[in-house]
Amino acid sequence: MLKFKKPSYIKVAAEDMKIEKEKKAKGTEPRVPEGLWIKCPKCGELLYKEDVVNNFYSCYKCDAYFRVRTKNRLRMVVDKHSFEEWDKELVGNNPLDFEGYEEKLAQTREKTKLGEAVTCGKAKIYGVETVICVCDARFIMGSMGQAVGEKIARAFERATEEKLPVIVFCCSGGARMQEGMVSLMQMAKTSAAIKRHSNAGLLYITMLTDPTTGGVTASFAMLGDIILAEPNALIGFAGQRVIEQTIGQKLPEGFQRAEFLLEHGFIDAIVKREELKDTLYKLLQMHNKPEKAKLEISETAVSRQKGTEMSAWERVQLSRAADRATALDYIENIFTDFTEFHGDRLYADDAAVVGGLAYFQGVPVTVIGIQKGRNTKENIARNFGMPSPEGYRKALRLMKQAEKFGRPVINFVDTPGAFCGMEAEERGQGEAIARNLMEMSDLKVPVLSVMIGEGGSGGALALAVANKVIMLENATYSILSPEGFASILWKDSKRALEAAQVMKITAEDLKELSIIDEIIYEKEPATAETIEYPAVQIKHCIAEFISQYKDMDGEEISMQRYQRFRRM
Repeated sequence: MLKFKKPSYIKVAAEDMKIEKEKKAKGTEPRVPEGLWIKCPKCGELLYKEDVVNNFYSCYKCDAYFRVRTKNRLRMVVDKHSFEEWDKELVGNNPLDFEGYEEKLAQTREKTKLGEAVTCGKAKIYGVETVICVCDARFIMGSMGQAVGEKIARAFERATEEKLPVIVFCCSGGARMQEGMVSLMQMAKTSAAIKRHSNAGLLYITMLTDPTTGGVTASFAMLGDIILAEPNALIGFAGQRVIEQTIGQKLPEGFQRAEFLLEHGFIDAIVKREELKDTLYKLLQMHNKPEKAKLEISETAVSRQKGTEMSAWERVQLSRAADRATALDYIENIFTDFTEFHGDRLYADDAAVVGGLAYFQGVPVTVIGIQKGRNTKENIARNFGMPSPEGYRKALRLMKQAEKFGRPVINFVDTPGAFCGMEAEERGQGEAIARNLMEMSDLKVPVLSVMIGEGGSGGALALAVANKVIMLENATYSILSPEGFASILWKDSKRALEAAQVMKITAEDLKELSIIDEIIYEKEPATAETIEYPAVQIKHCIAEFISQYKDMDGEEISMQRYQRFRRM
């Protein structure tokens, strides 16, 4: 929220009180000057309107958002005078001859000065050109009739022709009842136009505002490559009243709000209005075709000498150390402008897997990591780095998104193994891992996986079907834990030390077996404090890797990865 050194409403309020006192003394009725004050829909406080506007149309007492009309939405996010409206004259009619509907449309147009519930066109955000569509709740609750569907479909078709990204600000009560099945068909029509735009490899961002419900949620609102939402926005398919009447239960506080959707994996991020223009610009820039960056590859960067001599069991202990550098530690040290995306779009956001977009020496990349906690509280929140099915599905979603936009994928692996709880089995843990193995094998973009700590079984392999696998000196990569291995083969988990030796799970062993391609020596065990040395070595490997694959076509990249595993 913006902070004001001296809110203007204080001065105005004092003047108003003086005026009202004078009026009262003269026997006139006190009143609030029209248009000067506005009531917050959440806390009920009377607010000075100019300060609400300056505060991005939000309450400066409780932070609640006011619904924003089209022209104000555009003013907040696009460059001044850059918006060029398309299909302004395209308006809806009365396909069902619904009584009173034409009069309602005429009255709404007169009141809102809008032709329809959506305004579409082309604009610039800090100079970057994009197609933008803005839904307006003032026009029959932003409902989608034939004209709305047509305008959105045309916007996507023209964006496809002009090879432009699309941003849609969604705000709707759903399908327009007065247009019946004609309205329902707009769900399919808009979705089909979005698919063609997607097939052309173009970016689509949706911004969900309050409310986004019904048929709009079940079509264009939830089909973005990146789905953002405003804080506390109501988002859902069926309305709360309908659900409560159907199931005969009271719904919990916060149900169908943006924060609920983030927790359940349906949106990428919640973005405040004051941060939105910068966020959209950054995302648009990251999806622009970059000029070929000159990557820094130092011939002397990587230490080729052998590391410290120690037993396999000692390596196991170091790979599990509580202070071992985590995926986020490496991401923060190696990349710039990391933007995290959330959720698998199906069930939840698994905190054991982090992922999103970042720059590596000016090259946009997709970065994914299995993340352990840095302390006990965070370890519990991240399930000690043991992903659930949702984590693997989130990772795959991000890798498929990288494939669409031609971005290299860099994975950081550090897990004791996939979570083996009852709920993970109920939600298809085996299927989620298997799907990753299959889909990763055929990705048309280069994939580099870095084993930074524990590499436990199929849970680690699900992010390591890569063109190249590099491994830190004190990391491990194994069929299962030494304790589990000893229990299964020798019925004695106490023989874990012996098992670690025979399992061949160290970097040196795995390089000899051609399971991994390169070893990163640590100089001293990698922690958040000593991360600089291994991070420099990993940077070198990434630069070398991207340079090696940048001129290869997708089929060649996929075939190289296939042959890598085919030889094993």
